[in-house]
Amino acid sequence: MDIPNPIPAKPTRFLDQLRAFIRARGLAYRTEQTYLFWTKRYIRFHQRRHPRTMGSAEVEAFLNHLVVQRNVALATQRVALNALVFLYREFMAMPLEELHFEGARKPARLPTVFSPDEAKRVIDKLEGVPKLIAILLYGSGLRISEALRLRIKDVDFDMQQLVVRGGKGGKDRITLLPDRLLEPLHQQIAVATHQHQADLAAGYGAVYLPTALARKYPHAEKETGWQYLFPAKDLSVDPRSGIRRRHHVLDRTVQKRFREAIRAAGIRKLASSHTFRHSFATRLLEAGYDLRTIQKLLGHTDLRTTEIYTHVVRKGGFGVRSPVDATL
Repeated sequence: MDIPNPIPAKPTRFLDQLRAFIRARGLAYRTEQTYLFWTKRYIRFHQRRHPRTMGSAEVEAFLNHLVVQRNVALATQRVALNALVFLYREFMAMPLEELHFEGARKPARLPTVFSPDEAKRVIDKLEGVPKLIAILLYGSGLRISEALRLRIKDVDFDMQQLVVRGGKGGKDRITLLPDRLLEPLHQQIAVATHQHQADLAAGYGAVYLPTALARKYPHAEKETGWQYLFPAKDLSVDPRSGIRRRHHVLDRTVQKRFREAIRAAGIRKLASSHTFRHSFATRLLEAGYDLRTIQKLLGHTDLRTTEIYTHVVRKGGFGVRSPVDATL
């Protein structure tokens, strides 16, 4: 899912041209997917009219539709707005006039958080690689996509840290490597290394690298350090080049195991893999770590995003003790 779709060397279709422009700007693939998604929705909303025949009025109508008919959250409306501003101002060089539209007022939901016991119960229901990934999410605050994209060289045992590359927004960051994971990760690296050596012996062993890195380090694709920490069970064909490679384990495979474990643990909350990341932040806040530190570990651009965890620390209601507990 994180390998960009192939596009012609000289694209003629509008959306392919937009893809090529985004890649030339060096934006993250997730950003590319998001901008293409909202551009397509915008075009379809206006009966497939070409964006060059439209402008501010049509953008306003679409943004109002998202709020009035689709009832989207404020963050969703902002993402759509950013995508369309990029489309017109950056790609088509047709800056939009001042926009007037109905702003979304749907309040953001508080994040779902596991209690320490719930997190342990879910993890205990997992086995093998999914269990190790769950501990990574809970112990280091990773998003599942960040955990799956870890390379062997991103695990720094000497500094006891993980290097997260190309996270949300295309940013790199450093987060902690828990003591609990030192030995399991040594074992996982040994497994990944053994698999890589077997692939090399079979005439394969070249891992996917983003285009810029592949050009800068032409031999890195076969080096052990660049291999995925959690390699897929089988080889697959790179849709862009046709090269048979070993990618990382699939997101949907791990997510399925997580859903099964959450049900088996008897968790009735609306939980997912991301709940481990929310729980990581909440535990750190409960332990007294400052918001700036937690912000850096999570990779949040805006401190206000991190502040939401102050509302979900244990003993809800901002940590206030209820008078009924003191008197009855």
